[in-house]
Amino acid sequence: MPDNPIMRQADQNIAATYQRFPVVFTKGRGATLWDSEGRAYTDFVAGIAVCALGHAHPRIAQAVSDQMNRLVHVSNLFYTGPQAELAAWLTADSFADRVFFGNSGAEANEAAIKLARKYFHNKGETHRYEIISMQQSFHGRTMGTLSATGQEKIRKGFEPVLQGFHFAPFNDAETLERMITDKTCAVLLEPLQGEGGVCGPDPGYLKAVRHLCDKTGALLIFDEIQTGMGRTGKLFAYQHFGVEPDIMTLAKALANGLPIGAMLAREHIAEAFGYGSHASTFGGGPVITTAALAVLKLIEEEKLINHCAKMGKYFFGRLEALKTKYDVVEQVRGLGLLLGLKLKVEGAPIVTACMENGFLINCVQNNILRFIPPLIIEENQIDDLIDCLDKILGDI
Repeated sequence: MPDNPIMRQADQNIAATYQRFPVVFTKGRGATLWDSEGRAYTDFVAGIAVCALGHAHPRIAQAVSDQMNRLVHVSNLFYTGPQAELAAWLTADSFADRVFFGNSGAEANEAAIKLARKYFHNKGETHRYEIISMQQSFHGRTMGTLSATGQEKIRKGFEPVLQGFHFAPFNDAETLERMITDKTCAVLLEPLQGEGGVCGPDPGYLKAVRHLCDKTGALLIFDEIQTGMGRTGKLFAYQHFGVEPDIMTLAKALANGLPIGAMLAREHIAEAFGYGSHASTFGGGPVITTAALAVLKLIEEEKLINHCAKMGKYFFGRLEALKTKYDVVEQVRGLGLLLGLKLKVEGAPIVTACMENGFLINCVQNNILRFIPPLIIEENQIDDLIDCLDKILGDI
């Protein structure tokens, strides 16, 4: 471990909930980060799928600075223009009619869980409060969202978790059908599981889930916190599959690094949230929503969704070539620029080796390398990472 004063100070004073890499980043631009020693890294993590437009984007920085000099916070007791404009933009570009703003993905999922239960409570169906989510899912670390997360390691040590949550195998509509009862108020899932291993839906699976929800009256909630905002080559991942949810959650890339969460819902469902039923002091403040508006405008003006789809296809092909070349590579997974390389060995040493060579990547589920770069990533940067991986895998 380097003898760095910032690391020492952090380790002394910050709760030890993160196992951090021994590096201090001091600045970024585009898809490149620089550490305190001046060394450059090409970023294929993007703050865990957050900095979709890269680091220190000048137009976002300018928009935020201008808003900071006008108005920072007034609370949700009053109207502000950026919040209203962002809500209008999100509903116009999605299935939804209403938006609730919070500060994180966990808050967005908490709002979705509460709304699903409140919807049936208002209908007089108070027995319908159970939610089925997927095994290996990840929905957050609050008590509500970890209760909905289908990974025992996330829930361990915080028991008893909240009641009313059950877990179905992802991509298994038959088991889901058997699990839905007259107590089920919603099915909650990620269209493509990120933390769970970059697992995508089988053909027809999401349509089958939509059909089951329609048949039983349960609500369908899509957690698009990682997959939304162009990450998969569509603005929202559900748009690939011809299926619309009743409720959707967003966060991560929505404000390109500033904290925001959003829950979107259809009108007849959203109206279950009456005055005083849910709230967030900082949710949807003018600075954060100004940043999100800048993100949406840039995605549209710079045609970044098309660029993501193109780069994702290219990246997938380069990873497939590694699979063909090396027996240690078991599978290439993912969509757009949310890609995974499943290995037959542990992935952590490869993450470290990549970092030593100037590339930041991520490992989930112990043996799946995850690649979630900024959507502005270019072919030559992908090629450089593939060359690095080629050398590392060749030494295994």
